[in-house]
Amino acid sequence: MANVSLRKLHKRYDDFHAVKGIDLEIKDHEFLVLVGPSGCGKTTSLRMVAGLETITEGQILIGNTVVNELPPMDRDIAMVFQNYALYPHMSVFDNMAFGLKMRKFPRAEIESRVKAASEILGIQDHLHRKPRMLSGGQRQRVALGRAIVRNPQVFLFDEPLSNLDAKLRVQMRVEIKKLHHRLKTTSIYVTHDQVEAMTLGDRVVVMKDGLIQQVGEPLELYNNPANKYVAGFIGSPAMNFADVTLRDHGGAIFAENATMRIRMPDAIAARVKGHNGKGASLGIRPEDLRVAREGDSADLAFDGIVEVAEQLGSEVILDLRSGPSTIVASVEPTIRVKPGDTVRLAINPIGIRLFDGESEKAI
Repeated sequence: MANVSLRKLHKRYDDFHAVKGIDLEIKDHEFLVLVGPSGCGKTTSLRMVAGLETITEGQILIGNTVVNELPPMDRDIAMVFQNYALYPHMSVFDNMAFGLKMRKFPRAEIESRVKAASEILGIQDHLHRKPRMLSGGQRQRVALGRAIVRNPQVFLFDEPLSNLDAKLRVQMRVEIKKLHHRLKTTSIYVTHDQVEAMTLGDRVVVMKDGLIQQVGEPLELYNNPANKYVAGFIGSPAMNFADVTLRDHGGAIFAENATMRIRMPDAIAARVKGHNGKGASLGIRPEDLRVAREGDSADLAFDGIVEVAEQLGSEVILDLRSGPSTIVASVEPTIRVKPGDTVRLAINPIGIRLFDGESEKAI
């Protein structure tokens, strides 16, 4: 097992700067997730670690070895791809054993490793089958098995679940997490799905435009986003944002616009004393909103007009319009409203976040 270091890593394609000097330390045994939208540089970074992309500038170390010039086969890594990359003419056994055969492992050891990996993944009864005879989930298990038998220092996962249906993705997320707990191999996992990132990662790296926006444990990113981008990317449904102006009224700080006048909790008010009259973004997660009850503070409530109400059984998701802002609220399943209704929403003050109107950094 090994730690992985990315030091001032750059990747340029002619005039396009895909990765812009990222610094990252992945600890031994850690499961690190790179998450972000298409084109943010996450897959390019992973492919540079794998040796599938050349490095324009910077260093990659696996253990204490600089691997910039090493070919992929000499980096002691194993990669699991989005499209499985199985050989269709080979059996499951031969697909899993292929890398070991190329490295001229003894037959007995190959059989032992493939048998052990297939039992871990629950595909021991399919070793004689060809990939076309397997389901998508079973094919992905074969791809995982091919990586496991290598016993590498580092696992690299490039969006391995994106070709699976929703139910199977949830199942395979659990399987990958169990696998990591069992093998404890250093792992770097790339995805655009923040739910995968939050559920799988020991730490999560949020990327945008080739830059790291924030690195932290999942709950740290959720509770303390460094900027508006991270706040909007982490969480499902996504955080709501409303453009507001901060006003000091007799020592109390309010976030105001045409339809909202929300009093800031003391902890936030103390940080924004010098922002009187300045613009900001007020961030509120859907789960920190509920339909207001009698006795709720008027300073922590606002009205919205229902546009869509989605009954999901355990909750109702309301899409509302409040002035220029679109607001999503996750409310009790007993709430019955219809499009066009005006609903008063109460805010959980603990969930309020503020972001600077210019820099978009958390205030």
